[in-house]
Amino acid sequence: MTGDSGKTPAAKPFLYVVVCAAGIAQDVGRLIAAARERGWEAGVIATPQGLGFLDTAAVEARTGRPIRSAWRAPGDPRPFPAPDAVAVAPATFNTVNKWAAGTADTLALGTLCEAYGLGVPIAVLPCVSDALAAHPAYGASLDRLRGMGVRFGDRYSGEPDADGRRPEFRWERVLDLLAPRA
Repeated sequence: MTGDSGKTPAAKPFLYVVVCAAGIAQDVGRLIAAARERGWEAGVIATPQGLGFLDTAAVEARTGRPIRSAWRAPGDPRPFPAPDAVAVAPATFNTVNKWAAGTADTLALGTLCEAYGLGVPIAVLPCVSDALAAHPAYGASLDRLRGMGVRFGDRYSGEPDADGRRPEFRWERVLDLLAPRA
């Protein structure tokens, strides 16, 4: 992420969208569309497992950029400009815990760890089941990341409500969290 951003003064702000392995990831196009409506350009970085949940051709057509999931080789051009913000949606139990621990063993996690060091705003929509959210490591990870300034939306468990319907995943909420604070 470091180096010349390649942006011109009139360029739109650039949003990195980090996508993890959850069933709702297939609808990430909704977030990309909402971001564009709010004046963002976006590029998607998927965890290696998250990549399998995406319609690669559809996401790439919507962003006009390749989905990134692996490190680029030295000397390869940067496919995205430097981020103005990062949205992590959906964020899984595994990603939240590894990120909080400072593990950077994938491009997605390395990007999240580096974004903090660069002072880039980060917002997260967790997608974690009730059973996993009960694990003490998850709460400790949330506390650590919040202490780093990471902004969190409400956790989405994917569990059906009393009527047997699954609540809607509010993709646009991550953009609300990134709005400038007064």
